[in-house]
Amino acid sequence: MIKINTDLKPSDLANKLKRFWDLSAEKINLIETNYDPSKGSPVFTINGTYTTRGWTEWTEGFQYGSIVLQYDVTGEDALLQLARKKIVEVMAPHISHVGVHDHGFNNVSTYGNLLRLMNEGKIPFNEWEKNFYQLALKVSGAVQASRWTVVKDGGFIHSFNGPHSLFVDTIRSCRALILGHQLGHVLQAEGDVRISLLERAIQHLEATAKYSVFYGEGRDEYDLWGRTAHECIFNVKDGNYRSANSQQGYSGFTTWTRGLAWAMCGFAEELEWFDAAGKEEKDTAAKENILPLMIKAAKATCDFYINNTPVDGVPYWDTGAPGLVKLGDYLKKPADPFNDYEPVDSSAAAIAAQGLLRLGRFLTKNGETKEGSRYCQAGLTVVNTLFDDPYLSADAGHQGLLLHSIYHRPNGWDYIHPGSKIPNGESSMWGDYHAREVALYLQRLINNETYYTFFNI
Repeated sequence: MIKINTDLKPSDLANKLKRFWDLSAEKINLIETNYDPSKGSPVFTINGTYTTRGWTEWTEGFQYGSIVLQYDVTGEDALLQLARKKIVEVMAPHISHVGVHDHGFNNVSTYGNLLRLMNEGKIPFNEWEKNFYQLALKVSGAVQASRWTVVKDGGFIHSFNGPHSLFVDTIRSCRALILGHQLGHVLQAEGDVRISLLERAIQHLEATAKYSVFYGEGRDEYDLWGRTAHECIFNVKDGNYRSANSQQGYSGFTTWTRGLAWAMCGFAEELEWFDAAGKEEKDTAAKENILPLMIKAAKATCDFYINNTPVDGVPYWDTGAPGLVKLGDYLKKPADPFNDYEPVDSSAAAIAAQGLLRLGRFLTKNGETKEGSRYCQAGLTVVNTLFDDPYLSADAGHQGLLLHSIYHRPNGWDYIHPGSKIPNGESSMWGDYHAREVALYLQRLINNETYYTFFNI
């Protein structure tokens, strides 16, 4: 269980954040100088050098989105020009990509961040540039919404595995639908039928909360409060849920911690959108009974993370990984990236920290101050660990920013150094990006700037 530091304040992390952003700049420069984009998108490091992995190009938005986040903090014009140039050159295929569930990763991280900065006055206003970003987000949201499976009680955005497959991480792609709706767009289908992007986002959120999260009651009374399954399988002919499964976790009946973190962050940030939205959206959410379900899912997943993560806030890659038993009472001591049995996943911690912080603020704002404070302090505790040794990468030759991230343990994709028995010491593009996101979140709180949300467009 995380040993929550109840005394930490965002300002206490100011020095760590300064070092973080300095190192972040160095890593961005290393990648831009040395990486060969003809090989595909950088995904994870091997011996400190970013390499690719042919699966889907789901990390390219993180690469260029990281440059935008760095500009957000530093205001260095060269970063803005580089980000604009790269996004125009390479990101267009991601807008119209009908074969993936990753639009919220690729397009909100790039076009969305640039539009947000223009709305906040942090980049010069230009009508045509604004329209360009808006059009990209409208199309992205509609294309993502078209990847749809109907089930008996709603529907969901299906994963690249096929129409039977609901991935827990797809919750972050609901942002693409929400932004498209916020910009006044719809998905137009056969016969000019107009399909609400918000309604599809709500149905996907509902499906994720109902099927991907376990609550120890009803269908899953044998299970634990807040556990998640990476994948849920449906019979697409009759619309019935069939089973829990996992692609990147150990099994459908253990919790892959990065999937858990996606749920924590996704529910929390989309709760913030509903909280900030106008009367029409609030009425729709109430009609669908989605807000209580989202709050329950957010609390459950955050509680599970707190209760099933070592004291310093960094989890092992799966809470049911078979080698954990050999680590003794591992939840009562700091995570050990250099053990002989199971790897940690720092990227899960970076994603989870943002979920904890956002849920804590949402609850505090809505009158649940004690519970909100607990989640906020847990989030700060996690960040305090991540932005220090042995997780923050200070090696000038290492292209990664956040160390001890893993990608796909079941497939054996992660590099194991000679002399080590498990993957460690490497970075991932999503881990580095989400470390920057949570750092930006805290930096803006410290600087008393506009509160950082994906929807401030």
